[in-house]
Amino acid sequence: MLPFESNRLLSVLPPGEVEGLKAAAQPKRFPAGSTIFQEGDPGDGLYFILEGAVQISAMVNPEQRRVLARLQEGDFFGEMVVVDNAPRSATAVAEGDLQVCFVPSQVMLDLLLRCPRLAINLVKLFSQRTRDFNRLYIQEVLQAERLTLVGRFARSIVHDFKNPLNIIGISAEMGAMDSATSEMRQTARNRIRKQVDRLSNMINELLEFTRGSQGSVVPATTEYAAYLLPLIEEISAEVAVKNVTLQLVNPPPAVTLLLNPGRLTHVFYNLVHNAVDAMMPDGGRILLRFSTSDTAVITEIEDTGKGIAPEIAGRLFEPFATFGKAQGTGLGLSIARRIIQDHGGQIQARSEPGRGAIFSFTLPRR
Repeated sequence: MLPFESNRLLSVLPPGEVEGLKAAAQPKRFPAGSTIFQEGDPGDGLYFILEGAVQISAMVNPEQRRVLARLQEGDFFGEMVVVDNAPRSATAVAEGDLQVCFVPSQVMLDLLLRCPRLAINLVKLFSQRTRDFNRLYIQEVLQAERLTLVGRFARSIVHDFKNPLNIIGISAEMGAMDSATSEMRQTARNRIRKQVDRLSNMINELLEFTRGSQGSVVPATTEYAAYLLPLIEEISAEVAVKNVTLQLVNPPPAVTLLLNPGRLTHVFYNLVHNAVDAMMPDGGRILLRFSTSDTAVITEIEDTGKGIAPEIAGRLFEPFATFGKAQGTGLGLSIARRIIQDHGGQIQARSEPGRGAIFSFTLPRR
């Protein structure tokens, strides 16, 4: 058992004051698992640990208790009563058989007035303990945020992968039917191949974005209309089941651009499905219009939803900004912006009275 005077708080006291304090102290024993005090109890004094260990814990929410510290012999606890004379803010429980010396709060206060060195030592040790508590709290918060973020990523991946996986499943069933013709099986194979490529591109874009570096664009000379018309047909069939119609206001221009079709496809799927989400559950129309200038091709995607609220318009492309979406990490528009910028273009969003959200992006003519 550690001598009373060896406690680290009392190391600055003159021998006479230590003896006086020892005479005023009350020895107490607590069996393993017993509660010494709990949150809300009156703060009546300070405890010095002679033998054993104590767990200090507190409720961090109505259903969860966290251990804040584990104190051993030579340490003290219950010091907040000397600082603010308020009810206990935490619970102290004996880990094993515990022997302490209890000093009433008034005795400690009188001693602090007589011995400034003791007051300074108490402040120093209290500050160190507060730093330890803060460090533990920050670690807990960061861990909780990490788990929340992992959960959001998992939900987003499941949500975003549902459409291509459903198409793969339906196509596989169609191709496997006994009555399927060779043409039907070939169509099923083509659809499955396209959706596998789509899933691969989605994964690659997410990995590229999380690396934080500029994405790689391997451009190919591509005729914009020839690339886009089959893609619009695919997306139209996919969104039709949600009572959404994809409508061309005017044909895409038959101009040659330097594009990475796989990455650009991700932009169209993202913007269209965001528009679908904005119009759920009633459905609506998505309008695609195109224009050209001497330097760029401009593509606009407009939905018939409620539009973009002014308070969120400036943050749409920020990472992790979901603005009330039940699913998603909030990375979709950030990834779309990265892809367009990697192509040398720009993307923006606007909303006008009586109209839905309008997203437009440019692709340079070279």
